[in-house]
Amino acid sequence: MSIFAAELNQADHSLTGDDLLPDSLLNFLACPTPKVWLSWALENPELLLIDHAQCEKKAASTAMSLLYRYVDQPLLLSKMSQLAREELLHFEQVVQLMEKRGVTYRHLTASRYAEGLRRHVRTNEPERLIDVLIIGALIEARSCERFACLIPYLDTELAKFYRTLVKSEGRHFEDYLLLAGQQTREPIDERIAFFVACEQELIMSVDTVFRFHSGVPA
Repeated sequence: MSIFAAELNQADHSLTGDDLLPDSLLNFLACPTPKVWLSWALENPELLLIDHAQCEKKAASTAMSLLYRYVDQPLLLSKMSQLAREELLHFEQVVQLMEKRGVTYRHLTASRYAEGLRRHVRTNEPERLIDVLIIGALIEARSCERFACLIPYLDTELAKFYRTLVKSEGRHFEDYLLLAGQQTREPIDERIAFFVACEQELIMSVDTVFRFHSGVPA
């Protein structure tokens, strides 16, 4: 059974999750998800769920990596511990939904999205950590924005689940930005703007493989 309840041009927009997105999140991203990506998602419902599960697992892994690397920062430890628990719970929930719908969880190659951002990470500290945290903020913000974009086209069960994700994960990008700003006394606005522009390029440029964070189809 398809996970999509509506075609792109016949969606019930009363189900939209846009009203759940804070203005701070919408203003943080340089562009909305292109409609052509939504069309691509409708054509790949199983890949959408599988890659969503992988994204939740990767998010938990990133948080755990920061926990182990930066043990001298109490606020970071607290925020990342909470985030890791939430992401693993969401991973379990997505896998359960997949099993219920007969979708087999399997390994997928990573999209170019995260790597396209991480290739710009500086090597010295605290610059490295600042960049990693800004990237984390962008990934979380884009994920929430895409959940909201998808909601009108999903069946009732999955739409309800994605609405809960928008609510629970909407604060993650703010946590990442808060932590990034605490690493230096210097403004980080210029560095944020740099990565926001990189993220926009990845979202708007051509991709050959569909993933949750891919760009537009070739």
